[in-house]
Amino acid sequence: MIKLIVALGNPGAEYELTRHNVAWLLVDTHPKIAENNWKTKFKGEYTDFSVQGEKVYVLKPQTYMNLSGESVQPLCQFFKIDPREILVVQDELDLPFGQIHFKQGGGLAGHNGLKSIAKHLGTQDFMRMRIGIGRPPRGSVSNWVLSKFPAELDTELGIVMEKSNQALDYLLENGFKKASNTYNKKDFLALN
Repeated sequence: MIKLIVALGNPGAEYELTRHNVAWLLVDTHPKIAENNWKTKFKGEYTDFSVQGEKVYVLKPQTYMNLSGESVQPLCQFFKIDPREILVVQDELDLPFGQIHFKQGGGLAGHNGLKSIAKHLGTQDFMRMRIGIGRPPRGSVSNWVLSKFPAELDTELGIVMEKSNQALDYLLENGFKKASNTYNKKDFLALN
């Protein structure tokens, strides 16, 4: 059972709608989460909602991506949440835009937000929802992840957020294994 969803991102208007903040965009568009009353504590903003009668917390660390663990660890300690009960939602360079992938534990693929969480929790054994942002055709990866989604992708981005929220709900209601089997690497933008 997932007790905490951590959406990785960077605070500040200059980071809104950037590829690196796609996880914040996901929770900000989720029908059960977006309109909730958010509280400020644990170096982050958090809220909760109910899934099948169980409370699930949602955290948006406000520490900047590279220090996310400084927000996750105290919230987990306060609410007694085990790392195996955490789902971290993140941007993923190694997946094309339009795909998601659920993953349990394993390597961190150089993602500084994940590295910080693993360091502060003392383990990498948490679940991830990786949302594909693709790699830049050329140029700097850091410029790519910190750039905004172009306006011409508004329709596609809306579809990806809607389908990713459906996948998140499916995971919460049916478990990690079923969600992985159903959604891993499904292309939400495919015509068929």
